[in-house]
Amino acid sequence: MAKSTHDILEWDGPAIGLLDLDAFFASVEQLDHPEWRGKPVIVGGSADHRGVVSTASYEARRYGVHSAMPSAQARRLCPNAIWTHGNFTRYREVSAEVMDILSAETPLVEQVSIDEAFFDVTPGRFSRENPIEICRRVQARVATLGVSCSIGLGVNKTVAKIASERDKPRGLTVVFPGTEGTFLAPLPTGAMSGVGPATERRLAAMGIHTLGDLARADAQELRTALGVMGPRLVERAAGLERSRVAERAVPEEVKSVSNERTFDHDLTTSDEVRAAVLHIAAMTGRRLRRKGLAGSTVTLKLRYADLHVRTAQRQLPAPTNDEHVFGPVAVDLLGGLWREGTPVRLVGVGISDFSDGQGQQLGLFDETPYEEGAHRDQAALSKLTDALRDRFGDGAVSYGRDLRFRDHTTGTAPMGKDKG
Repeated sequence: MAKSTHDILEWDGPAIGLLDLDAFFASVEQLDHPEWRGKPVIVGGSADHRGVVSTASYEARRYGVHSAMPSAQARRLCPNAIWTHGNFTRYREVSAEVMDILSAETPLVEQVSIDEAFFDVTPGRFSRENPIEICRRVQARVATLGVSCSIGLGVNKTVAKIASERDKPRGLTVVFPGTEGTFLAPLPTGAMSGVGPATERRLAAMGIHTLGDLARADAQELRTALGVMGPRLVERAAGLERSRVAERAVPEEVKSVSNERTFDHDLTTSDEVRAAVLHIAAMTGRRLRRKGLAGSTVTLKLRYADLHVRTAQRQLPAPTNDEHVFGPVAVDLLGGLWREGTPVRLVGVGISDFSDGQGQQLGLFDETPYEEGAHRDQAALSKLTDALRDRFGDGAVSYGRDLRFRDHTTGTAPMGKDKG
């Protein structure tokens, strides 16, 4: 078990924290809508259109609502909840402010998601201050933003991650050097990241139910059962992991940018599917322009009603970030993937191969290599539309294809992906 912070004055060894923002999306919504404070708030997709819960406030969690739950089930559990699809631009803004607070304490900040980050505050590395006091200060500064966080502090990432989940919201759980084994031993194996349900069942079949059992297991026996991951799990369960927190880094090189959406009803007609492809292509084009990227390979992805997925690709003559160029190509790819009447559940469009455009920063009306002749005016229109949406919101300007699908997606956040 973790000692009281009054039991020790000095910290001897590595000090790694994991900051986890409490019910983050819902907390930002309650911050921006004071009248929602103290009430159950659910951020997620429509209960009538295959949506899922992204985040639930603690008031909603008391009813059993949790992330990734089908929205229809959440509505049954908490019929009086306030629902919102969310504002992910706003969430990213608040997340960036939190990461800046951590970076003011140490350059070793490794963000692992929009609401989580590891940080290294080992004494003597960048500060001689007690790591516990640094964590308290971080929590206080985060609170000034109008949201809260829980922090786990230990000698490695495994301990810090588990500790961060022990006392929420607004918790600070400290596992002092030398107490890792005692802290971890009684916990179920599933409490450790990397041990999913399937691995947990395999361990249970071997008589391994707790992290203490796992720490005492034979590493070679685990290698036979689980492969190279086995001995690593034994080491982590014993609290012996040696972790490195990377310096807050420049984002890794992006190799592809894509968007995909699941629709609330299966698309079956040529008119519907073609319009959906152009709708998603426009979303991808906007993300490309925001990143200053232009690519020369377009990929179309379809998921059918039976959940089977098929993809097709085509090379473009030159790099582009203009959906008026790559959108029709994506539509043309339908011919090899889809037949009229086949139900389509999800559509995705991606652009890759940035060899000629990676890192190129494009201005509002700069031309990409593909913008010649008739395409030039369309490209300028796309960039002007981007500027209007950035200033006045995504709904400020819409094409007919966008209006068509405005109320026919699941309502869950659109899946935009950058792959390195």
